[in-house]
Amino acid sequence: MTRLDAAYEDCFQIINRHSKTFTKAFSLLPAAKRNAVWAVYAFCREVDDIVDEGNNPAQELDQFEETFERFLRGGLPLPTSKWIALQDVFERFDVDKEAFSDMIRGQRIDLTKNRYQTIEEMEYYAYHVASTVGLMLLPILAPNNHRQLRAGGIALGLAMQITNILRDVGEDLDRNRIYLPKDVMDKHGLTVNDLMNRRVNTAFINVWEGLAKRAEELYRTALVSIDDYPLDARLPVKGSAHMYRGILHSIRRNHYDVFGKRNFVTKEEKEIILMEMQA
Repeated sequence: MTRLDAAYEDCFQIINRHSKTFTKAFSLLPAAKRNAVWAVYAFCREVDDIVDEGNNPAQELDQFEETFERFLRGGLPLPTSKWIALQDVFERFDVDKEAFSDMIRGQRIDLTKNRYQTIEEMEYYAYHVASTVGLMLLPILAPNNHRQLRAGGIALGLAMQITNILRDVGEDLDRNRIYLPKDVMDKHGLTVNDLMNRRVNTAFINVWEGLAKRAEELYRTALVSIDDYPLDARLPVKGSAHMYRGILHSIRRNHYDVFGKRNFVTKEEKEIILMEMQA
């Protein structure tokens, strides 16, 4: 196994540990595209882990950003698997460098902001931490027409991040973060006290469903352009969208318990989704 092969394998292990949904969907890609997706995910995961688990996240994120800027100037900043693999991705594909930088900026928002006043504020955050990932992946998935697919990629990232927010309400409360927008909460009479007391009341369900409706609109928008992707990327993109949207159905089945239960799409459900799309 070459050093590059080993680097990509390390990146695969990272995504396989942390996101079975993306692993399942993007495993369908040809090897070169698949490996590139693993490398991008490993980059994003490192930034995410700095913010959520770092001992001094602000300083560590600054250091990571400096390392990335050295990487952009050319050369390998560190001889680690993530950088070795990412260097190969940047050489093979017409990547959107600004999307990588914007994602780092988005993660920095979590260090200074833990409440969102409006849905526009929430979606600004969602763009920076999730739509940027779509923009990173588009040149890999659709090398010849990725610029025409930007709107759909942005919509899919927003939809997935809103889904994350709706799934992780309890975990985010444990970190003193509330991503549910205050204007939506006020509209339905949901209070911070209700959230802190983990109440699944009518107000909470109405807030949750209002944001879920927005996510589902964005999933539909994203999938309008699915036939414009190369054939080898259509099923992975469509599969990831349907699997992630399935999290919303899982939460409904569990009576909106996002405080004490981890909601996910089962392995069997993922297999069914992929089989139905291939039929």
